Amino acid sequence: MQKSFWQAGHKPTLFSAFLYFDLSFMVWVMLGPLAVQMATDLHLSPSEKGLMVATPVLAGALLRIVMGVLVDQIKPKKAGLIGQVVVILSLLLAWLHGIQTFQHALMLGIGLGFAGAAFAVALPLASRWYPPEHQGTALGIAGAGNSGTVFAALFAPGLAVAYGWNNVFGIALIPLGIALAVYMIYAKDSPDAPPAKSLSQYVAILKDNDAWWFMFFYSVTFGGFVGLASSLTIYFNDLYNLGPVVAGYCTAACVFAGSLVRPIGGLIADRVGGIRTLLVMYAIAAVLLLIMSFGQPTYQWALAIVVPVMAVLGMGNGAVFQLVPQRFRKEIGVMTGLVGMAGGVGGFYLAASLGYFKQVTGSYQTGLMIFAGLAVLAMIGLAGVKTRWRTTWGTATAAKV
Repeated sequence: MQKSFWQAGHKPTLFSAFLYFDLSFMVWVMLGPLAVQMATDLHLSPSEKGLMVATPVLAGALLRIVMGVLVDQIKPKKAGLIGQVVVILSLLLAWLHGIQTFQHALMLGIGLGFAGAAFAVALPLASRWYPPEHQGTALGIAGAGNSGTVFAALFAPGLAVAYGWNNVFGIALIPLGIALAVYMIYAKDSPDAPPAKSLSQYVAILKDNDAWWFMFFYSVTFGGFVGLASSLTIYFNDLYNLGPVVAGYCTAACVFAGSLVRPIGGLIADRVGGIRTLLVMYAIAAVLLLIMSFGQPTYQWALAIVVPVMAVLGMGNGAVFQLVPQRFRKEIGVMTGLVGMAGGVGGFYLAASLGYFKQVTGSYQTGLMIFAGLAVLAMIGLAGVKTRWRTTWGTATAAKV
């Protein structure tokens, strides 16, 4: 089986797509691990800190649709090239000019949003080379680029201590430049491209209630994952007085757990069913987020709660994407874009709300409790639609829009 996978498709493109996705995700969440040092120098309030780390997440969410349309119109390789150049120029400008104000940080965040939109390019670039029986493996390898978020938390705070946080933007240009060179030399567009999707198809599918349900479900699982990934360095620094480097290591451990288990979520969903898997994941996530909201006495206790929270949300991400193709076989490209966008919007809400409630109430509790409530709502919503889904999906092979 493995041999036939490596004989199928185009390995250089698969590797290039992974590298592009991995390093894009690394810089997408970069402001989170640097937030402690940046906030001190820029004199940011808790809500400004929250908004700063949330801005790339929201920009990435909205740009996923833009990049998805670009992929259709000018093919994945060219679309990815544009995205990478925008990110490199944004970091270059930030490094040379310096980030002196909160507004500068927000503008950089918008530029880094193009890195978050890499999802919409790397996956079709890789998957179009592979036959249906190898799609899962190809998307799993390309999608493992989620792990880039770990590198940001692991290395950015330490580099900031050694060289100053503004120079980290310049240092990041080195791996990004290498990834761009690899991409330009080795990535190739598949000769088999599906017909381009029009904006009207995105609008049409939004008339289907199930599309909104999926968007909500992913806004809780991926939104929780990326919102926490962006905020945890601030969280550990704030509650446990950990230095930026140690807080970054704690964040890296949590993010690693969430990235690692995403394929496991898809695997469990294949075995026991996506609906059943998600119901359990939401229930566990709601309970753990509620416990997390009360604050733990030491950072070791906090890790014992946050690592499982991230793991459960990561598995939930895999389970959602196990269900989407079953319901929207013919509209999978459009739905991937919409669902991915909704996940980013959920992450923006969580990261921004944690900063806002910290400023207003002096605690993160309200923000975490509301998100736990959203997990409960997702569970209730899923329980409400599951009977209809189980009885209609057998015959409904396409969305009725």
